[in-house]
Amino acid sequence: LSGEDITSNIKTLHSVPLKLRSITPPAVLEVRGEIYMPKEGFEKLNALAIERGEKAFVNPRNAAAGSLRQLDPKITASRPLVMCAYSIGYVEGWSQPESHYDGLLQLSEWGFRVNDLMARVEGASGCIEYYDMLNAKRADLSYDIDGIVYKVDQIVLQNQLGFIARAPRWAIARKFPAQEEMTRIVGIDFQV
Repeated sequence: LSGEDITSNIKTLHSVPLKLRSITPPAVLEVRGEIYMPKEGFEKLNALAIERGEKAFVNPRNAAAGSLRQLDPKITASRPLVMCAYSIGYVEGWSQPESHYDGLLQLSEWGFRVNDLMARVEGASGCIEYYDMLNAKRADLSYDIDGIVYKVDQIVLQNQLGFIARAPRWAIARKFPAQEEMTRIVGIDFQV
């Protein structure tokens, strides 16, 4: 299976380095990450759309996905998108560090954006404390998140654990509780 080729659109993002900050870069480097739209950029994009009489996006995730699928890379370039690297895939011509965490630090040195809230913790208690800390900060972040991903840090162990279908056995997502708000219904219209 293959998806859409959005390479030309990805190249327009300021957070994607077109050249690594390295004298001896790897011959081939696959970087995995997520592209998102910060809350402030989303609000400005929607305000501009409404001002122009266009339809506003429902949420930042839909806005980011729609922005990446544009046929004209100039439209993608005009959108407030950010790429955050979360792992290293295939590599040639470079010895990958022994830990996932150190690999992310290397990506940062090469010019990729990585999450500044990432942390290396130990054991279940460390995972729980990190989850609670991030859940407490969640509302104040500049981007929306619905959970975190715990990952085995040692690359040797990741390789031993392998993958199932499309997901690694060495990583697991933990969602945050749904955010709830109180609202008041002011009217209901029924139609048949």
